[in-house]
This record gives sequence, structure tokens and C-alpha cells, in this order.
Amino acid sequence: MLYDLLLKAGKLVDYATNTESYCDIAIKDGLIQLVAPEISPSKAAEVFDLTGKIVFAGIIDPHVHLASEYGGARGHTMLARAGVTTALDMAGLVEDVFKIASQNGAGLNIACLNQIKPNLTVNNSNPSAAELQLLLRKTRESGGIGLKILGGHYPLTPQSISDAIDICEQEHAYIAFHAGSTNSGSNIKGALEAISLAANNRLHLAHANSYCRGAIYDCLEESNLLIQALKANPNIKSESYLSAMNGTSAFIENDEIASEVTKNCLKAGGYPLSRTGMQQAIFDGWANINMLTADAVILASGTKAIEYWQNNPHATVSFPVNPLTSRLAMATAKKDNNEFVVDCISTDGGGIPRNEILSTGLRLVELGAFTLKEFNKKTSYNPAKMLYLKNKGSIQEGYDADITVVDPQEKAAYLTIVNGCLNMYRGYILKKSSTIVTSAYGLKHLQQYNVKTTLINIE
Repeated sequence: MLYDLLLKAGKLVDYATNTESYCDIAIKDGLIQLVAPEISPSKAAEVFDLTGKIVFAGIIDPHVHLASEYGGARGHTMLARAGVTTALDMAGLVEDVFKIASQNGAGLNIACLNQIKPNLTVNNSNPSAAELQLLLRKTRESGGIGLKILGGHYPLTPQSISDAIDICEQEHAYIAFHAGSTNSGSNIKGALEAISLAANNRLHLAHANSYCRGAIYDCLEESNLLIQALKANPNIKSESYLSAMNGTSAFIENDEIASEVTKNCLKAGGYPLSRTGMQQAIFDGWANINMLTADAVILASGTKAIEYWQNNPHATVSFPVNPLTSRLAMATAKKDNNEFVVDCISTDGGGIPRNEILSTGLRLVELGAFTLKEFNKKTSYNPAKMLYLKNKGSIQEGYDADITVVDPQEKAAYLTIVNGCLNMYRGYILKKSSTIVTSAYGLKHLQQYNVKTTLINIE
């Protein structure tokens, strides 16, 4: 046989090649070998008839959470069912994420950032440049590609934030920032401060929509302020998600809520910042505990959720705090050259139950918010560039065979192919270890996990 797999009669939508037509796609040895109007099924070992389906380059989610505290292996399964083929974990811890990916993965390509968290990965909220340099070195030697500043949850001083961004720029490492510092919160002021602190260095500003919840000004005014700032600072790459729900920590110690974001969410609902306030918010359904089931994480409220939280104090919690106005503004805003202001659609999901790239994104296509090719651009082509994945993000000969096939009626993934192998079919996951996206620094360490690797070069 000439080919391992043949996908027939699907509607190929590909931004990079300006294609929106019915094509056959032949795959061999993990790569796309041929895209043509007609390829004989006799030339392939396995053939899928995709009549009535839409074929995209594999969905790349540049903001997910897959560590143990976010559901671990369940997050992998949730992403695979949602049609994702590649994802960036945006908190780590690196060793935890990679151990799960190797032993209980769902065949995805996974990259990982390590969190900068006071009293965990650094000593306090004002780590020195030397301490940050050491953390980056250990992270990359463990297979991670860079660092994530958790400013909105666990703020650092502006000086330490500036140092972290500078160090990652100098060392050609990835750096992402959930905006907020000891001087600002996870709001529009924090987002504008983050852009200023980047000082023309490259920076991934996490979930742009989450800074426009109306905490300082009207949410539309906040959205416009951030859109103008992103237009003026092309060194900043960003993503936004489409869900009304956020995700944060439910941990409380000595009646003190650990995360600043959680405090803001309780305030928004009018609840006291205490254990009693959290319990009432869960009972009322304002706070939704992320509850683990056999193969997924679900949102839960009421008495059962309270009991689960009491038995699992490090559980995460979601609040319906993302206004539709800012979600739509961040998803659709464009520059004068017709490029998107916010580069990608993400989920901030994985193990947090809001993996809505297809279900909500395709509804926006129906409403005319963007075209199918623009949807492909925001969910595969742009994130591939953002993550330095030179051989992904498009369906053309010689590219990695990462493919998401969508049922347009269901607005859901029908099947996915990752690195040339069938990975998910109609909700059924072919369980296997992940492929780790890493730099040359992490190759030796990752050998212990017996996983495949994909190398990127951040230059």
C-alpha cells in the first residue's frame, strides 16, 4: 500500500493554502503525503469516508491545565474528545504533567510551562533574577519550554515580573503571564501593566477576555482599552476563551482564600471572602466545584459539591463571571491589516470543564463573526506559529498529519488524527502516551518517560 490512511470526500478548510473544497488526503509515516480531488482507495491500508464532514488542521489549544489538581488524565480525555490534537499546559508542575502524559495520556502533543509561584517554585513574591534563572534552567532540563507568571492568583512584584520576562527573552524560552502583580489585580489595569512590563520583549498574555469583566470600567470599555493596547504592541501574543465560566482555586487555609482571583469572583457574586461565603456560593450555584468522575471533570453545586470540596480542599472551582460582550470582542477584533488582535481561541480548559472551541466557535461562524477559514486560522494556524510548531497548523504535503474532522451538525469532533495515527473516533479515545513538545534542553530527561518528542526552537 502507498498510504497508511486515506481521508475521502471531506470538505477541507485550510487558511494557509486558502482552500475550502472537497479533497482526499493521503497519510503515511506520520505526514500528509498527498492532497488531491480524488485518490483511489485501493492505495491505502485504511480508508475513512468523510462525506458531510469538515476537515481542519488539528486544533491547537494554547492554554490548558492537565496537572493532577485539574483532573490529570481526565483532562487529556476531555481535550481529545473536544477535537484537540496539540495543547500547551499553562501552569505545570512540569514533572507532574509529563508523568501523567506518559502513563495516562490520550495521544496528544503536549508542551508545558512551569509556574512561578511564591512558596512553591520560588521563595516569595519578590524572587531575585538569579532565583528565576535557576527555575528556568531546571524547568527546561525537565522538558518544559518556559515559565508562567500566575500574577492574578499569586502575584509577584513588578520588578520580579520584569526580570522573568527579560530572562526568558535572553534565554530564548517561552514566557506567559496571567496579568496581575503586587501593584495590580487580574483586571484591565493588570493587563495594561503586563504589556508595559514586557517592554518590547515577547510575551504570551493569557486569556485576554478575563481582564474585561467590568471590575474597573464597563466591560466593553475595558475590552476596547485592551484591544488598542494589543494593536500597539505586536510583541504581545494572546488568546481568549469562549466560555462564560472561569476556573480558579477553591483552597482555603485558616479561613483565608488562597487565590486573589477566587476572592474577586466571590465579591462579584456578593459573597463574604471566607469559608462560609464559599460554602454558600457553592450551595447557591454561583461557585461550581470541578468534580472528578470516572473519565471527566464536571461542574457541580449544591450539597454534594460542598461535601466533595470539604473532602478535596485543593479542588478547583468555576464561576460564571465572563461577560458575553468581552468574549465576543476578544474573539472577533481585527487590526487594520485584517489580522486578529487576539491571535488564538483557547479554552483555559483541559481538566477544567470548558473545552468549547468547536461547540461555541462554530456557532460564531454561523452568526458570521468569522469565516470557516478564519476559524481555522485562530484555532490551528496562529497557535502553531505562536508555539513555534513549524510543521503544524495546515493540511499540505509534508506537514505533520494532525487533523481534526468535525461534524457540522453536531458542532463536535467526529475523529482526530495525531502524528498520522487515528486518535479519537466518535468519542472513543485510543489511549496512549503523549508526544512531548520540548526544546533540546529537555531531551535527556524525557528519556525516562519513554515518550516521543517534538523539538521546537524559540529564536
